[in-house]
Amino acid sequence: MRYFIQLSYNGKDFHGWQNQPNAITVQAVIEDALTKLLRTPIEVIGAGRTDAGVHAKIMIAHFDTDQELKDNLVFKLNSFLPKSIAVQTINAVKSDAHARFDAISRSYIYRVSMEKDVFNFEQSYYFKNTLNVDEMNRASKILFEYKDFQCFSRTNTDVRTYNCKIMHAQWKITENELIFEISADRFLRNMVRAIVGTMLDIGVGKMKVEMLHDVIASKNRANAGASVPAHGLYLTDIKYHNAVYLNE
Repeated sequence: MRYFIQLSYNGKDFHGWQNQPNAITVQAVIEDALTKLLRTPIEVIGAGRTDAGVHAKIMIAHFDTDQELKDNLVFKLNSFLPKSIAVQTINAVKSDAHARFDAISRSYIYRVSMEKDVFNFEQSYYFKNTLNVDEMNRASKILFEYKDFQCFSRTNTDVRTYNCKIMHAQWKITENELIFEISADRFLRNMVRAIVGTMLDIGVGKMKVEMLHDVIASKNRANAGASVPAHGLYLTDIKYHNAVYLNE
C-alpha cells in the first residue's frame, strides 16, 4: 500500500530535504522514524528538494508498506520526531501515485523583514534598504511572459529542461514584512531565491524593470541578482489532481 505523508519543518537545523552523506536531512530523519516505528526499512520520496535552511509549511512525501497502519501512527511519529518536524496526516493513495511526479503545482513564499526584529531574524530576511514595491510587482508580471528560467537556476544542475510555468507571482505588504508569493508547476534549484534577489535589485533601483527581459533571455545566471538567504524561504503548498487519491 502507498501512503502520502504531509509534514512541516523548520529547516534551520537540516541540510535540506534530500539524503546526503554525513549530513542531517529531513528525509533521513523521517525515514529513520518510520523504519523504527514500523520495524521494517522505509524509503520516503518527497515532492521536491528544499535546500539547506529552507522551511516547509507543507511537504508531501510517499512511502510504501504492506503493514496496516494504526490510527495513532501520526501521534507516535510526532512523539518520536524532533520539535523541528511535525506530521499532520498520513493517507492511503493509489499504488502508482507519486509525490514528486504527480504534483501539478508548488507554492513558495519569501519573507523580507522591513525592520530589525530580534525575535524574527531567523525566520525572515532583514533588508535595511527602502524598496519600491510597485516596481517589484511590475517585474513580477514579466515572469508570466517566459518559460525558460535558466538564468535563475543553479549552475551544474542535472535537469533536462529549464522550462517552468509560473502561475502566480506577487509581492504583498504586511505590517512589518514584504511577502513574495510564487506558484509554478515546477521550480529549478535556487530559482526562487535568485528571483527574489533580482527583484530586490529592482526594488532599490540597481536594475530597471525592463532589464529583466534581457536577464531572462540571456539564460545566464551571472546576469541575475544574488541569491537571498535560505532562512526566509518557505514551501507553502503542493497540489495534486484528485485522481491520485483513493475513492476519488
